[in-house]
Amino acid sequence: MNKKKPIFWSFAKKYLKKKDKRLAIIIESYPNDFLYTKSDPFMTLARSIVGQQISVKAAQSVWDKLVIKIGKINANKIKKTHSNTLKSIGLSRQKVSYLKNLADAFLNNQLRLQLWNKMNDEEIIEDLIKIKGIGRWTAEMFLIFNLCRADIFPLDDIGMIKGVCKLYNLKYPINKKKLITISNKWKPYRSVATWYLWR
Repeated sequence: MNKKKPIFWSFAKKYLKKKDKRLAIIIESYPNDFLYTKSDPFMTLARSIVGQQISVKAAQSVWDKLVIKIGKINANKIKKTHSNTLKSIGLSRQKVSYLKNLADAFLNNQLRLQLWNKMNDEEIIEDLIKIKGIGRWTAEMFLIFNLCRADIFPLDDIGMIKGVCKLYNLKYPINKKKLITISNKWKPYRSVATWYLWR
């Protein structure tokens, strides 16, 4: 897959380094890494559902088993695969029903995919959370990793919160108000700041 840098990436890095000396240290440590769009929308969302509330390693293991079991992941395949087959690879009953909901939403055109590039971040989040199994966090991950939106700040992301605490030597967890205050200096590139905090 050809990985392409978002158009704002290089400028955002310079901007953030100027705005935040501590964040600058992390940015300098990853000179060649960048965010790039992850495959098609269905696959990104399915992957997010699989990864809900489990470690990255566990999520990868379940995802690999899913690929071995059904091949290329798409709405049609998920819809046609028996729930028990999906459970047999380690998916909970709830996640199976979420994946089926997602498949239905794509197959029945319940999402306004064609309009997303004209919609703002909050409108897309509203569109996505109509699907049972997709909450705000999953929608935010989608905006960062699939649509490469520049200014997403996932307030409930544990990795990001831990990153902020580590960066500023704060006791984990910190309240949301403080998080937002800290994040204000990263606007309008909070997705980029978050990506480096995950590092």
